Amino acid sequence: MSDASDRISMDQAKRKRPLFVGIDVGGTNIKVGLVDDSGRTLAFDNTPSEVPAGPQAAVERMAAKIDELVAKCGAEKGDIAQVGLATPGTMDIAAGMLLHPHNLPGWEEFAIRDRLSEVCGLPVSYNNDANAAAYGEYWVGRGREYKSMVLLTLGTGVGGGIIIDGEVLDGEHSHGAECGHLIIDYQDDARVCPCGQPGHLEGYASATAVVARACEALETGAKSTLKESFDGGVAITAKMIYDHALAGDQFSLNVIADTALYLAVGITTLLHVIDPDAVVLGGAMDFGGDDCKLGRRFIEQIREQVRKRAFPVLAEKTVIDFASLGGDAGYLGAAGIARAEYLKKA
Repeated sequence: MSDASDRISMDQAKRKRPLFVGIDVGGTNIKVGLVDDSGRTLAFDNTPSEVPAGPQAAVERMAAKIDELVAKCGAEKGDIAQVGLATPGTMDIAAGMLLHPHNLPGWEEFAIRDRLSEVCGLPVSYNNDANAAAYGEYWVGRGREYKSMVLLTLGTGVGGGIIIDGEVLDGEHSHGAECGHLIIDYQDDARVCPCGQPGHLEGYASATAVVARACEALETGAKSTLKESFDGGVAITAKMIYDHALAGDQFSLNVIADTALYLAVGITTLLHVIDPDAVVLGGAMDFGGDDCKLGRRFIEQIREQVRKRAFPVLAEKTVIDFASLGGDAGYLGAAGIARAEYLKKA
């Protein structure tokens, strides 16, 4: 991610008004970006989430950060048409309510959208953080050439977002696009997802699951260059598996190949249900992405497994690729959703 100062454009003549703010709330930091009508970031900064201080204090820091960014790039607050807010956890999107966000303890049953609007004095749109990241990729990222796309975010969990004809699929109960909870294994001994249910994609293809699968195999005697670290009590990570795979460890390469298979099974289901233009993979666990031979091998393994399972026309025509916005996708997508909502009212 670029330094915040690199994001500031002082050339006001080139700014495409109105402006929008995108806010991406995480368990550690809150990303805030001031974005023009074309999706270009004019100013960006982080503010600590400080979860124990509670949601009202966080809302006040968000509002203060908006004022800072406006002043920093020489804009006026009146140039901002709408704010987009994205948070993790269970929520009621239509009501603007956080319900029970597991990584924001103490923020339960909080009307975060309306509270932020009251404090900053601007209209606020609200959505799930994975949906926002998907919209960011759709608006100004890897999916900008397409009418419909699915984003899967691979990290501690497996997040998902679905965009169809420019609309975010929220669902009737604010739980649409929970792609990480597709069932890919119905057997009684299926792996258990962190949500407590068996057989979900997240229980197989998240970074947490990749590490668990590797450690279980090492525990039962699998041969690997990771074995010395494992036997020595070193906590295995997905990054270590990636590093050992780069060095040619066949065990680590097999773990990554199995991950590609599990993802392909989930993606095939998504293709048959949604028929999108593209499926885009984001998140920290991309095994090097497009910039690395191993990452390119990983994405091709996914494509190959999808070709074995999907209807031929879907396998042939659906693009499967890496995302392009990295950690910027969430705040850019939140701003993009705010823009879309504003344009509907205009």
